[in-house]
Amino acid sequence: MDIRMIVTDLDGTFLRTDKSVSAYSQQIIRQCREKGIVFVIATARPVRAVKSFLPFFSCDAAIYHNGAVVRLGEKMLDGYGIPNPEKYIFPLLEAFPDLHVSAEIQDCLYANFNPGNIWKDILYTFTDFTDLPEAPADKILLEATSLEEMEKFKPFLTPDLYIQLSENAVAMVMNKQACKMNGVKTLAAHYHISTEEIAAFGDDYNDIRLLRECGRGIAVENAISEVKEAADEICADNDRDGVAGWLERNILL
Repeated sequence: MDIRMIVTDLDGTFLRTDKSVSAYSQQIIRQCREKGIVFVIATARPVRAVKSFLPFFSCDAAIYHNGAVVRLGEKMLDGYGIPNPEKYIFPLLEAFPDLHVSAEIQDCLYANFNPGNIWKDILYTFTDFTDLPEAPADKILLEATSLEEMEKFKPFLTPDLYIQLSENAVAMVMNKQACKMNGVKTLAAHYHISTEEIAAFGDDYNDIRLLRECGRGIAVENAISEVKEAADEICADNDRDGVAGWLERNILL
């Protein structure tokens, strides 16, 4: 199989449930990179929330915030933000006064509640959103536990934005150009690699397009049903190092 780039989601896919990276997975990624295969992580996480994993494995490039930020090492390659996020946040809070809202701006989280119940030990700045930095938001996060609950926010968005549920905990509002697949296309062009030469792994809604449009789309066994339906095949779950196992069988052997 002629795979020249590997793209994987982190949470629920490459990372185990306890957020660890096994020695086996580290070894397989190292061997793939030694063969000249480009290794990319594509995550909804911000930059700061990935740095703790980098001592355990190296990547050639990374897609953060679902595609709002694309980096080669420390170099920003592409990005799509939401200008003036307050113009969306204030009408939402007027309609839903108890809504838990947060915004990622310049790799800092601003929130009107304690987000530790969603993201353990997360650092944040409490705000009423009147004092945000004058910079685009990488994403706006609205607490939502189902697709039905998320639907009520859609009338408040403009056509240049989209909303997507993540881990049945938050609805992510993002620039329509900010998606994992657009980030992959940017990196593929940089490395002169076609999408047919890419193997992509995922488990959640924000991975569906990625799995459909890359040469090989692989869902981990623990993925939601919609992701499995979009995938070309299914590998073992994240706690059994499904990504590494697939790579060893299909690329290294």
